[in-house]
Amino acid sequence: MESKTPIIEIDARSGFCHGVVTAIRKAEEELERSDQPLYCLGDIVHNSDEVERLERKGLSTITHDDLRELSSSRVLLRAHGEPPSTYSLARERGIEIIDATCPVVLRLQQRIKDVYDNSIPRPQIVIYGKAGHAEVNGLVGQTNGEAIVVENISQLSRIDFSRDIAFYSQTTMSLQGFAEMVGEINRRIMPGVKFESFDTICRQVANRVDHLRDFARRHDVILFVAGAKSSNGKVLYNECRSVNTRSHLVSNPSDFCSEWLDGAESIGICGATSTPRWLMEDVRDTVAACLAETAG
Repeated sequence: MESKTPIIEIDARSGFCHGVVTAIRKAEEELERSDQPLYCLGDIVHNSDEVERLERKGLSTITHDDLRELSSSRVLLRAHGEPPSTYSLARERGIEIIDATCPVVLRLQQRIKDVYDNSIPRPQIVIYGKAGHAEVNGLVGQTNGEAIVVENISQLSRIDFSRDIAFYSQTTMSLQGFAEMVGEINRRIMPGVKFESFDTICRQVANRVDHLRDFARRHDVILFVAGAKSSNGKVLYNECRSVNTRSHLVSNPSDFCSEWLDGAESIGICGATSTPRWLMEDVRDTVAACLAETAG
């Protein structure tokens, strides 16, 4: 009896979120529109293969130090957003900004700035997020660097629980983690102190967790495609692995090992919000070629 050819499925809901799609589309439009150099402040997306694809089209990635040396240039701001100081520097240097900040991030920046500028007395602004992450830097910048960043419960000691607190989240953090932080702050807050929490997590990202768990359960082997710099990728990969121990993290087809497929009847391919569809398709094609070779 012939063995059945394994099924390969790419998760239809994996890949770029709307903010990243918009940023990449803006970059490609600007590259088509003008021959003038186009710079991107930081990697446009945390995926080196996609960054390299756009670099081949003419997009140059620069750092904040590089920005200080530019003048009369075009600079694209990626979906993560930037602090006010970046816009001020661009004005001083005559730099044209192409702003691709995600609308969800932009609204969050404006909310934090409004509380910081207009609240009397001003509460401690606390952000649940990863210190140093590009989006978090943009959020902290709305408070002249005064916001307190906490990534886990052990860091809550940075907060003064005798003073009012306004608590926000980086848009890509875990809903469960946010709820646990809110619960712990409520437990520690002193009587009569005002504590307001604002769930500012992007649901397009957060809602992928349950879906990905279901996807991972349906397949014998999972290949999760994500760049090494993607924090969202690490979180979602671990969600897959929590329900399917045969989950493997790959940045591109070169990371794939044929031994992973031993005995598998179905293979699922999925990815992070920073993973391009074409890269998941490349991994699928590599898997299909391996299966064909084995069958032959």
